[in-house]
Amino acid sequence: MSSTDAPSFDYHEAFSRNIGWLTPNEQTLLRGKKIAIAGLGGAGGVHLLTLARLGIGKFHVADLDDFALVNFNRQAGASLGSLGQPKARVMAGLAREINPELDIQVFDEGVQPHNVDAFLDGVDLYVDGLDYFVFPARRLVYDACRARGIPITFAVPLGMGAAVLNFLPDGPSFDDYFRLEGAPEDEWPTRFLVGLAPALLHRGYLVYPEIVDFKTQRVPSTGLACQLCAGMAGTEALKILLGRGKVRGVPHSMQFDAYTGKLKHVWRPGGNAHPLQRLAIAYVNWRLSRARH
Repeated sequence: MSSTDAPSFDYHEAFSRNIGWLTPNEQTLLRGKKIAIAGLGGAGGVHLLTLARLGIGKFHVADLDDFALVNFNRQAGASLGSLGQPKARVMAGLAREINPELDIQVFDEGVQPHNVDAFLDGVDLYVDGLDYFVFPARRLVYDACRARGIPITFAVPLGMGAAVLNFLPDGPSFDDYFRLEGAPEDEWPTRFLVGLAPALLHRGYLVYPEIVDFKTQRVPSTGLACQLCAGMAGTEALKILLGRGKVRGVPHSMQFDAYTGKLKHVWRPGGNAHPLQRLAIAYVNWRLSRARH
C-alpha cells in the first residue's frame, strides 16, 4: 500500500461511539486531558489501551521492565514479538495504533526521585499500575501527587475480580489509609491486601494457596481480573476528569468479584487502624501460615 492509500485518522470518527454516554463537548474535554500511568504490566497496560479508546489525548507512561514469557497470561502487550522489549515503549506503540495523534511521553527507567516531577508535570490524574510489591516507588508517586493536588485511581486485580480505590487531594493519604509506617516490612503485603479489598470476596476460591509467598513476592493473577480492573479504573477516571457522577475516596473502597457474582462497597474510617481491618489482617496472616504448613 502506498502512502497515498494509507487510511486517514479522524479523532471524532474514531471515538464517535462514545457519544451518548459522553456529550461531544465531554469527548473534546477528554482529548485535552493528561493521565500518568506508572507500571504497564497486568493492570497498567490494559489501563492505557482502555483510556486511549476513551479518547484521552495525553499520557505520561513509566515502566523499567521488559516483557517476559511469564507475562503472557495477563499483560496486554505480552506476545512472542515483544519478548525482551521494554514494556513502556511497546505499550506506547500499541496506544498509538489506536490514536496516532496521542501526545505520549515514555519514562522507560520507571519513576524515580529524579524524574517524578517531570512524570507528573501537567497531569490531571494518576492511574496506579505499579507492581503489588513496589512500596517505595508507590509511596514516592502518591506523596508527589498529594503535594500537587493530583487525584489517584487504583484498581487492583484479585482472583477473578477487581477492587478500586480513589485517593483524592482532600482525603486520607496513602499512609493515613494503609498504615504501613511503623509496621514490620514483612507485614506490608498483608496490610496492603486488606486495605485494597477489605471484603476479601476472592478468599474462598484460591484453590492452590501454597503458591502464595509474600516473602519471594510470588502471587497468582489472571487476565480476567486485569480486564475488569481497566473497566473499573476507566470509569472512575471518567468521573474524576469530567466532574460528574459520584466519586468516593478512601476510606471507601469497592470490590467486584465475577467468580462469586458479588459486589461490595466498604467504608473503613481510619483505614487499616479500624478494628475490622486489624481482624482481617490477622485472618489473612493465619490463612497464609496455614497454607505454608
